[in-house]
Amino acid sequence: MQEKREIDFHKYHALGNDYLVIDPNSINFELNSKNIRLLCHRNLGIGADGILYGPVFDGEKIKLRIFNPDGSEAEKSGNGLRIFAKFLVDAGYVLERNFKLDTLGGEVGVEVMNDQASLIEANMGKVTFKNTDIPALGEDREVILEPLEVDGQKVKVICLSIGNPHCVIPFEEISRELAYQLGPQVENHKMFPNRINMQLLKVINRKNIQIEIWERGAGYTLASGSSSSAAASAAYRLGLVDDKVKVHMPGGKIDIEITGSGEVYMTGAVTSVSNGRFLTDLRKELGMEGRS
Repeated sequence: MQEKREIDFHKYHALGNDYLVIDPNSINFELNSKNIRLLCHRNLGIGADGILYGPVFDGEKIKLRIFNPDGSEAEKSGNGLRIFAKFLVDAGYVLERNFKLDTLGGEVGVEVMNDQASLIEANMGKVTFKNTDIPALGEDREVILEPLEVDGQKVKVICLSIGNPHCVIPFEEISRELAYQLGPQVENHKMFPNRINMQLLKVINRKNIQIEIWERGAGYTLASGSSSSAAASAAYRLGLVDDKVKVHMPGGKIDIEITGSGEVYMTGAVTSVSNGRFLTDLRKELGMEGRS
């Protein structure tokens, strides 16, 4: 196990989607939106797409809190879950290959697929397309290819929750530029009272899809596990893909399997980047003077 007293943060990425792990068992850190925004800032802080805060132990449960770079709290993150699973192995908190993590979006089972814990599978749970579960405003219904006006045009959307909310928009061609154009408006659309994650979806064939991602509270993102799960589930619901799908993103590829019971399994890589200490000036800005 690492010497925790000497380390304030750990940095990992999953296909370019990077997170800081803050371990409350080793650092007296005040978790507030100001500090989260500062640490995630790529010019003023360490720089990250979010913060993973844990582990918090509650009996048998290992609890994880997930924060976006704007300081808001996320229910679930597929890449974040895989990163946190690798951290738990690296830090010696878990020795088993199979264990569970407790999040705001529900309990998630994870499996470590190799000795380096660089390949992780997560059971993301079951998808629901019900508007009340997402949530999306309007009468009770499933949101399947429903028209939505965005940026002066009507697009067809599939909305769902896999513990966190997603809006999938199929196009024949997708791009980073289109994600930047539509993402902020979809995320903050009046239809979604808690905001929403957006995926632009291109179906390549029955075994491969491509997505561009705009994450709630984070913006344009190179890769996302929950977005991969959501987009594959939407394409599967429309009958466009098989039950095993490779999701292609700017940051890399994730494998998705949808079982007969409706559970979604996500498998992807995780890379350790660095760990270190907050130095004097940053500690002052974080309000950590005199803390050990």
